[in-house]
Amino acid sequence: MKVEAILKEAEERRVERITRRHFLQNCTTGLGAIWYATRGAAVSPGALPEHQSTNPSSPVWPHHTPRAKRVIYLHMVGAPSQLELFDYRPELKKLDGKDCPEEFLKGKRFAFIQGTPKMLGPQYPFERHGESGAWISDRLPHFTRQVDDVCFIKTMQTEQFNHGPAQLLVHTGQARMGYPSMGSWVTWGLGSENEDVPGFMVLLSGGRPPRAGKALWSSGFLPSVYQGVQCRSQGEPVLNVSNPSGISRDVRRVALDSLNRLNRQTYEDFGDPETLTRIAQYEMAFRMQTAVPEVMDLSKEPAAIHEMYGTAPGKESFANNCLLARRLAEHGVRFIQLFDWGWDSHGSNRGESLTGGFVDKCRQVDQPIAALLKDLKQRGMLDDTLVIWSGEFGRTSMRENRGGTEMVFVGRDHNPEAFTLWMAGGGAKAGYSFGETDPMGYLPISNPVPLRDFHATILHLLGFDHTKLAYGFQGLQQKLTGVKPARVVEEVIA
Repeated sequence: MKVEAILKEAEERRVERITRRHFLQNCTTGLGAIWYATRGAAVSPGALPEHQSTNPSSPVWPHHTPRAKRVIYLHMVGAPSQLELFDYRPELKKLDGKDCPEEFLKGKRFAFIQGTPKMLGPQYPFERHGESGAWISDRLPHFTRQVDDVCFIKTMQTEQFNHGPAQLLVHTGQARMGYPSMGSWVTWGLGSENEDVPGFMVLLSGGRPPRAGKALWSSGFLPSVYQGVQCRSQGEPVLNVSNPSGISRDVRRVALDSLNRLNRQTYEDFGDPETLTRIAQYEMAFRMQTAVPEVMDLSKEPAAIHEMYGTAPGKESFANNCLLARRLAEHGVRFIQLFDWGWDSHGSNRGESLTGGFVDKCRQVDQPIAALLKDLKQRGMLDDTLVIWSGEFGRTSMRENRGGTEMVFVGRDHNPEAFTLWMAGGGAKAGYSFGETDPMGYLPISNPVPLRDFHATILHLLGFDHTKLAYGFQGLQQKLTGVKPARVVEEVIA
């Protein structure tokens, strides 16, 4: 039975059981709510804007025709340097090694920089590529062939300059834990196209999870059925889904039926919506036992596809995850989140330097990203699949130092004022660049884009008005875009 059907049936049965005795049993909260409403302080569900809800447990309808049906989000954990990849600033090269101007430092907060650092020019050459003439460094030779399908935003801004809070802000719209991720908002809003696999799936590479951990794919205060499910490209695809040794699928089915009956009775007695979520999750896990191994089996792909992506089946790799992302998209997954660790280029050691580890990371992701875009396009999927690439903030135009002393390896500190994010497909304007930074690549000089505007734009492409996709929690109509004004960046929409 589908998740939506389970939730609807259980809710109908709960309502049927509500009696005067149930009301009086819970009157300590019920009568208080009635009094509060008579004082004009409560908002009735009927007064809420369209598609807002006080406690929904099933998907809502889009507010307008969506351009994208699904999202593949590629997050480079640690924040890649835009000045070595996409934001070409030849004037910065002329200042390489000179003292940083005071106006770049006054009133600014840095993670590590102290005193007066030296300016740091771009470490790699740039060239124009494609009909759009996009400036791309030589670190991404495969990606350059796909730039005419890409929309760059060069002036992304965040309010956070440390990794954990900045990652949370990118993915949940808040710098604090406990809020739903973008993937959870999307799957709650759109539902799943395939009842046998989760609507929101997460893939990790690079050897470590992000600083903010599983909070980045949490459902927060939304029903937990909408949280992301972490998958693996090596070993068992999803942990703890398989039956224990000696337990057959038929025995598992009988046990689940009994457990579901108990959970339904519990819900009818207490009305906790998380009980319904538990039923739905058990059922999903049962279906996943056969569906997920099929979806995650890379051996079914032809040799030419493996060669195009650079995959190595059986190992954890970003390349494998990109190919898995395409397979998951084909099987109806709404939001596919990839996290790749290793992009924090401070210069504290070779692995975290722009001339060492950064080069390795570029080599690892360049071919798979280009292959993903090409593969989606040749299958006719790029039109309705929105691919997003970003870090959590940018890097400074100055060289990293620690305690005012320049480090042995070359690196840059965190810069929340300007970073590059790109999108492809799903209604994003192809072959386009939006926003411009100053000649140093340090601050926007036109069209700054706060993350809440980015979130509003993504929801718009998926068919939602960000002011209406809301969930009642702690007395507020909570939204991905928060409480500050946000706008859809129409300029980047085709």
